[in-house]
Amino acid sequence: MAWVLKMDDAAIESGLVHDFDASLSGIGQELGAGAYSMSDVLALPIFKQEDSSLPPETTTKNPPFQYVLCAATSPAVKIQDETLTYLNQGQSYEIRLLDNRKAGELPELNNKMVKSTVRVVFHDRRLQYTEHQQLEGWKWNRPGDRLLDIDIPMSVGIVEPKTHPSQLNAAEFLWDMNKRTSVFVQVHCISTEFTPRKHGGEKGVPFRIQLDTFAQGDSGEYTEHLHSASCQIKVFKPKGADRKQKTDREKMEKRTPQEKEKYQPSYDTTILSECSPWPDAAYASTTQAASPSFTSTPLSTYTTSSVLDSDSSSPNHQADPGVLGVLGSSEQLSPAASIQDTQKWLLKNRFSSYARLFSHFSGSDLLKLTRDDLVQICGAADGIRLFNALKSRSVRPRLTVYVCQESPQESPLLERHCTIENGEHRSSTSLHVYHALYLEELTAAELIRKMASVCGIPLGTINQVYRQGPTGIHILLSDQMVYNLSDESCFLISTVKDEFGEGLHLIMK
Repeated sequence: MAWVLKMDDAAIESGLVHDFDASLSGIGQELGAGAYSMSDVLALPIFKQEDSSLPPETTTKNPPFQYVLCAATSPAVKIQDETLTYLNQGQSYEIRLLDNRKAGELPELNNKMVKSTVRVVFHDRRLQYTEHQQLEGWKWNRPGDRLLDIDIPMSVGIVEPKTHPSQLNAAEFLWDMNKRTSVFVQVHCISTEFTPRKHGGEKGVPFRIQLDTFAQGDSGEYTEHLHSASCQIKVFKPKGADRKQKTDREKMEKRTPQEKEKYQPSYDTTILSECSPWPDAAYASTTQAASPSFTSTPLSTYTTSSVLDSDSSSPNHQADPGVLGVLGSSEQLSPAASIQDTQKWLLKNRFSSYARLFSHFSGSDLLKLTRDDLVQICGAADGIRLFNALKSRSVRPRLTVYVCQESPQESPLLERHCTIENGEHRSSTSLHVYHALYLEELTAAELIRKMASVCGIPLGTINQVYRQGPTGIHILLSDQMVYNLSDESCFLISTVKDEFGEGLHLIMK
């Protein structure tokens, strides 16, 4: 016996509407019960099926290289955020450089060296725009130090490691992809050094460690970009990274299992993720282009030989009057020196590495700095050397000799009063003009060169120089004779032609 349930169309329709409304109300209650994340929605099976249906061409291509920083990541980083790694200031950390190419990929790199540049840069975009000013301020407070160094003894497989004085935050090296390669780096700056307020307890700014790898081009230079990767770091004072890692781990242990699911686990190593290449020599270009007024002129223009007169007889080696008006002398900087002239003085006195640092200093500004100021800015060695160069006094000559040509010069403007035996005075326009020769080497060659200069005699025409003895004999001038001359000796110089007429003999009377 069969039972047949008969329902009219209106009943059926009302029942379906009731069931549908109930299902909708349930969905609303479930979603409205609390906050939800989009990642939970995307994890639904319907979205997973759509992901699996994507064509294989959209899968991420493996990079040709992989860089691994051997330092643990922080456990207090949310899943959707980038990893963060804590480092200790000055501690050596290994970065492994791995060849991640597939078979047959980039065959042109086989058996060839590549160049990698490792640098520490700012993570915040705001600080990236002012990187040059930030690094200059750090250099002012830490003269002679670098932000990044390579620990060469611990590194493996790197060739020709180089650091440039103008790039305190970067270093480069060559390496063979077929060999095991690890570079150990040391970061010397700490994150709190770049915070606006430094009263203690400030949150330090994050940095990035970035590696850019280049292949050798047709010109022989490593200019063809291959790969770039970086990771986010924070640098603490020694042992500070270990304490911070421990604190984050203890905080995570106190969280509930549901809260822990929102955070990444801590990994023993940090994988550097792919990024855009760093702009070529961003900091170095601004450093080298410090002042077009002096970089456009070759350094050889300001060498001693071009400024000083090699035959000068002045104890201060007097240079051209125009130069003296600016520099005071070849060794001293004048307070009236302009910024450009101060740059020239720094270059000429072997302080070119600090020319950018003092690019806005005039002569008076530089001379106002104390010895302690210069030591703090330039370090102990260069600071003391710069202070001595700025405050140096003229070196006293070892011997002063006065010489005059034997034939007197007539001068209507000068009169020389001579005293005769009876005490009377008479005026004469006849005047012996002496020249002071300041000797520093105490050699015969030095004395002959300076005598030829003041007497207007070509040096090549002088055959011999004699000193006339007390009985009229002629004694050949030698180094020992010059060494034993008394200070402020006076000599009349007479010239005698050689018997063959090919030169001159000078006689010191």
